[in-house]
Amino acid sequence: MASYQARLAELEHLGAAVLAATVDDKESTEAMIRDMGITFQIGYGLTESKLAEFDPWWGNNEHGRHPQPMEFLVLRGGTVFGSMYASGPVGRMGVDEVIEAIKGRERRRIRDDDGINS
Repeated sequence: MASYQARLAELEHLGAAVLAATVDDKESTEAMIRDMGITFQIGYGLTESKLAEFDPWWGNNEHGRHPQPMEFLVLRGGTVFGSMYASGPVGRMGVDEVIEAIKGRERRRIRDDDGINS
């Protein structure tokens, strides 16, 4: 999340919003937000029944049963443009790749709006 915070102005300039959610409680989430200097919105207290709609990969280790990270790129109209489901601590969407994906999508959208691909 720190890398997204560091590039937040660039993402916002591209018209992107960064949102996050966690199963952690309010106090833990607020502490993380404070410690990391996060300024984007983070929801907390997600339940297993709410997460089931996203069909996450579940881990079960010394931390107990927990969902592995899921990341989504969502277009303005609500269509999922890209997603990543982790099965462990590796495999996150890097902010550089997200920015390039957004720029590429916008280039294609502008070309389509101009009738170039019609």
